Amino acid sequence: MTTTPGTPVRLTRFAHGGGCACKIPPGELEELLGSLTAPFPAASDTPLLVGAATGDDAAVVALPAAGGGPAQALVSTADFFTPVVDDPYDWGRIAAANALSDVYAMGGHPVVAVNLLAWPREVLPFELAREVLRGGLEIAAEAGCHVGGGHSVDDPEPKYGMAVTGLADPARLLRNDAGRPGLPLSLTKPLGLGVLNNRHKATGERFDQAVATMVALNRDASRAALAAGAACATDVTGFGLLGHLHKLARASNVTAVLDIAAVPYLDGARDAVRDGYVSGGTRRNLDWVAPFTDFGGADADTRLLLADAQTSGGLLVAGEVPGAPVIGELVPRGPQSVVLR
Repeated sequence: MTTTPGTPVRLTRFAHGGGCACKIPPGELEELLGSLTAPFPAASDTPLLVGAATGDDAAVVALPAAGGGPAQALVSTADFFTPVVDDPYDWGRIAAANALSDVYAMGGHPVVAVNLLAWPREVLPFELAREVLRGGLEIAAEAGCHVGGGHSVDDPEPKYGMAVTGLADPARLLRNDAGRPGLPLSLTKPLGLGVLNNRHKATGERFDQAVATMVALNRDASRAALAAGAACATDVTGFGLLGHLHKLARASNVTAVLDIAAVPYLDGARDAVRDGYVSGGTRRNLDWVAPFTDFGGADADTRLLLADAQTSGGLLVAGEVPGAPVIGELVPRGPQSVVLR
């Protein structure tokens, strides 16, 4: 596929998937990583506080105390994906917000990021790449995060994101293995981003409510969760609400009971499911969580929405977050990770 000068470019046409829906399916990823073990650096004086064992949002290491100052932890993550919308500036903003979200999901604040850019240089003009990077820079600036360069490759498929480094208080991390029975579950952004993005990819329709949701930083939600005393959270992205809820419940050795009537959705999300704009990633998410989920009386469309592959979704917090709906609770471990009611 090539572009014609003067013709508007639909970036999503250059991607086999879109946004976090292009992730490797969770079941395949766990099979891939299951046999890998990372040797601990023999001379390291920075203990690993959060690694790959629980599938959390970012890696966290404890920094050596210096000069009698407060203890700090370093948070490290990377996230990039194919175009989720056609507008390059919006795609840059969305990808940056999504990458920064992993730091917020751990209870940290981002300090510095580097760009990750793959670009089909003989097919798409660099003017579009510049708009993508501009969008990323603006979101990073909003977050108070430096952007100090990055890495680029010539690639047949455009991809963009960031590697982000942040800082956190090691005594006040948000982890996905810290859930306890009796805690409520709060969700800070509505669902439906995946199906609306898939409809946009197929039809070119623009959904401003989806773009506004995706570019919104999870900074305030993270701060509110910490202020409320929360210790357990994750962000809801490519594995859908059910996938991330299953991972949290499994890591915390609890069962999550989800009140399906309390889950918020974006306007147009149910219509998009009804009209068939469901990604393969969402269907794979649903297949993966099915053995661990009691679906109760949830209909087929609701199941798909709960497994919908989100891009730059909200935080799922074990605790009450002011202004966010409570969508369920954690209970003692039962036969299933997730129960729908």
